[in-house]
Amino acid sequence: MSIPSSCFPVVNGNLCRPIASFPASTFRPGRFPEERISGNGDWIRGRGRRIDAKASNSEAKSDEEGTSSSESTTSSGNASSFLSLLCPLLKLFSGGDPSQQRNHALEVATSSLASIARLPWGSRVSSMSIYNQDASSSPPLRLQLFEFEACPFCRRVREAMTELDLSVEVYPCPKGSARHREMVRRSGGKEMFPFLIDPNTDTSMYESGDIVKYLFNQYGNGRGPSTGLLESTLFTGWMPTLLRAGRGMSLWDKASTDPPPEMLQLFSYENNSYARLVREALCELELPYVLHNIGEGSTRMRSLLNASGSDKVPFLVDPNTGVQLGDYQKILAYLFKTYSSAASV
Repeated sequence: MSIPSSCFPVVNGNLCRPIASFPASTFRPGRFPEERISGNGDWIRGRGRRIDAKASNSEAKSDEEGTSSSESTTSSGNASSFLSLLCPLLKLFSGGDPSQQRNHALEVATSSLASIARLPWGSRVSSMSIYNQDASSSPPLRLQLFEFEACPFCRRVREAMTELDLSVEVYPCPKGSARHREMVRRSGGKEMFPFLIDPNTDTSMYESGDIVKYLFNQYGNGRGPSTGLLESTLFTGWMPTLLRAGRGMSLWDKASTDPPPEMLQLFSYENNSYARLVREALCELELPYVLHNIGEGSTRMRSLLNASGSDKVPFLVDPNTGVQLGDYQKILAYLFKTYSSAASV
């Protein structure tokens, strides 16, 4: 049975297309999509139907990052080319292997400067969020966000999700991705980020500006985002990427090729300097996780207090091992040890 186009929301005058390759039923909160990609790039059968991974040569493909709809195609290409050029250059200054001992004073200093550059976005919950008063009124199904930590346009979307107090499933898509970039291409037709899937409305969409407007329209009582949120990417959005020397941009070459059975859970908010370091590691390991945004005024603060006994973030829960950690240095050491190709979960 086909769904009439009138059932789908309109953003910027454009109809948001329904999900084609991954129906909402295949995305179970806290679990992976039923159709997954194995380490060799082939689709494997989960509990759902099998999908052929061999794509037609005529399918559109792009490994570039998305830009807002207000930016021209030329701007998109320039930004994408800049990131492609920036990636290998920044790796020279990022300290090499992310699993090795780091200068934590320098790590915290650069991440703190990145947070200052983006203040106040991604730090607090909007009073107009429809979920600000009652955590039980959260969307029935979690949104899925395909992105990578170093992308300034993805950061724009994550900031909006903090402001709207949304708990989401994050599927990191670093350069060199073994799984999630292919999932985006099969679902949306091209590798462009960020890419959002909302199973509550059967909507999937690219373009950071359109995604932010959609989120505020759908989950923010129709109000607009905080002043400057949409326009600020070109001014300060690149600062965290530059200050963090491209961390959270590329897949670690020793990352495990197979994801764990259950998604990890991270209590965080976008502009927290310590949480940023953990999200970078999750991206470099291509580990999907449930992101519980705990910005100032969040309805999830009680859940964090009950789980950790503290209101500090980041706080990581790994249901695969039963490990719960609240210190970012311990989290980093745990992630790179547990989810390296030499380790087994």
